Amino acid sequence: MMVPRRAAAWRWTALVGATVAAALPLARLGVPSAALFAALFVATALALAGRAPDFVPRGATLAAQAVLGVVIGALVSGPTLRALAAHAIPVVLVTFATLLVSIGAGLLMGLRRDVDATTGALALTTGGASAIVALAAELGADIRMVAVVQYLRVGLVTAIMPLVAALVFHVGGHPAADHLLHVRGHPAADHLLHVRGHAGAGHVSHAGLQGLVLVALAAPLGLLLARLTRMPAGPLLGPLIVAAAITLTGRTGDAGVPAPIVDLAYAAIGWQAGVRFTRARLAEIGRALPTALGLILLVNAICAGLGALLANLAGATPFEGYLATLPGGIYAALAMAIAARTDVTFVLAVHVLRVLLVMFTMPLFARLLRRRAARPH
Repeated sequence: MMVPRRAAAWRWTALVGATVAAALPLARLGVPSAALFAALFVATALALAGRAPDFVPRGATLAAQAVLGVVIGALVSGPTLRALAAHAIPVVLVTFATLLVSIGAGLLMGLRRDVDATTGALALTTGGASAIVALAAELGADIRMVAVVQYLRVGLVTAIMPLVAALVFHVGGHPAADHLLHVRGHPAADHLLHVRGHAGAGHVSHAGLQGLVLVALAAPLGLLLARLTRMPAGPLLGPLIVAAAITLTGRTGDAGVPAPIVDLAYAAIGWQAGVRFTRARLAEIGRALPTALGLILLVNAICAGLGALLANLAGATPFEGYLATLPGGIYAALAMAIAARTDVTFVLAVHVLRVLLVMFTMPLFARLLRRRAARPH
């Protein structure tokens, strides 16, 4: 039932204000994608109380997906591609294996009666939680389930990583992004800061302007490309392709999408999932979480083994292999790599490759799953 316009305006005001209030402390604590997490939590709470907006406008979700596509496309830099090329075969094989492991775990979760195969596959797929949540609605999955399980995965991986680093690899340091502010001259430090939407003090205005230009060009051109080609998950993939092409020209420098724009996109994705919650659906998701937790831990253990294999095949250290194949937590992994003075470009390259594989393969895989489900048995 639609609410009156004035009441809807008050609901949006409450939603936006509460999201900002929740996101600021989460960002200070270093929570990944703090705006998305806060938006999801606040929208869910308001929805359960019957005080959330009826829906998030389609234009807002399209714009959010386009921004996320530009963020991912900006990761495709020359140094990243050179790091991949140096050990292309083992990196591609192991990265593809980590993707298969996470999808396999998702399909196992999809065996539950309350979780369909597409939702299970997306919920446990590793490679850019925010982008996967954005894909969920486009691919016909339950965005609420996908969002909750994806952020459970990211939280567990991020929490476990420093323990493994200290107890197994005897590496000190906390994977907080603040480490980056104290690292000078490292080839990946500035890149990571720009990926997160923060520029160094010496070139804030220039990098910010370049980032705005990148979004202004790549987002609309990418959406046009998606419309013309009718590619799966086009609102995200189209801008990703255009942003990558622009970034590879070298004309954008180290610029990334400005933080406020990224946060707005994250918030729109979180709101889209949160306003759809009902008490019954929340209870169903709660019953599925123990299964999700067990599968997340299993994927984490298998990926650690694949990291050891990658280190052996690519001539990297065991710790670099572990960080490169972590099933999530890319920013924390890169911050830890920088703090430990390891080969950050290698770690970044493997994570970027996995994100790209997910973005291009999951729409096709989801389409196959839907066709299979539609066949008469």
